[in-house]
Amino acid sequence: MDLFDDRTCKLGEGALWHPLRGEIFWFDITGKRLLSHHPASGHTRDVPLTEMCSAAAWIDRDRMLIASETGLWEYDVTTGVFGHLVDLEKDCASTRSNDGRADPWGGFWIGTMGKQAEHKAGAIYRYAEGALRTIADRISIPNAICFDRERGCGYFADTAKAHLYRVALDAAGWPAAEPELFVDFAEHGLSPDGALTDASGTLWVALWGAGAVIEVSPEGVLGARHEMPAPHSTCPAFGGPDFTTLYCTTATQGLGPDALAEAPLSGKLFAQLGAGQGRAEPAFILDRGDA
Repeated sequence: MDLFDDRTCKLGEGALWHPLRGEIFWFDITGKRLLSHHPASGHTRDVPLTEMCSAAAWIDRDRMLIASETGLWEYDVTTGVFGHLVDLEKDCASTRSNDGRADPWGGFWIGTMGKQAEHKAGAIYRYAEGALRTIADRISIPNAICFDRERGCGYFADTAKAHLYRVALDAAGWPAAEPELFVDFAEHGLSPDGALTDASGTLWVALWGAGAVIEVSPEGVLGARHEMPAPHSTCPAFGGPDFTTLYCTTATQGLGPDALAEAPLSGKLFAQLGAGQGRAEPAFILDRGDA
């Protein structure tokens, strides 16, 4: 993968290609920034935020859902105005949001975690039709939230365990069974971070500490690796007009001076043209119960 945007993030995350704007958005969580880059025009954004934000979904051309350490928000891209949707562990100052993604039913899944990655301090929630409900609890570092092409299951990981789970979903998008272990990355000495599924149902999983995105078949078999010159790869996204460009955020967090000297591009956004056949992320659907 090649360098796409040379701005450095402490903890780059939440990559999202906005299909109506033709623009890639991502966050610097601990740096409290929202960034974007429009490849066709070269236009970029670097929006300072008042609290840590980590993940997003698109609503329409000018509105996005954004997850922060205290809530979910409706964000107007053109005006920069935030509108409150629902609290997210607002009364727990020790946690923040982490990985999140819209689901195929128009809902939004969001994980929380301890700001110091405290053991089992986090959870995964689904926000749909104005209601926020718990999907899984006692999660240390929630990641890899994504959904299969056939809408039969969802995936999520606990990076601290290096476990990727699969959970069966019903016709409305709610869990129909207990999560099951899908891939034990610990057996391979790898740590799963953010993930997505492509047009064929293959998962593309960023590997924290390994500087790569790895393909995982719907049967859980590890496949091709897409390397990048930054060890802490965090969140992939497919984009471009035909969804064949693979983007991936990275981080400088946890890297000392020697590691940064060896990988000076850490924290930047990378891209690989023609990496695979992705698909547009589903929109989050606002309901009458939303604020």
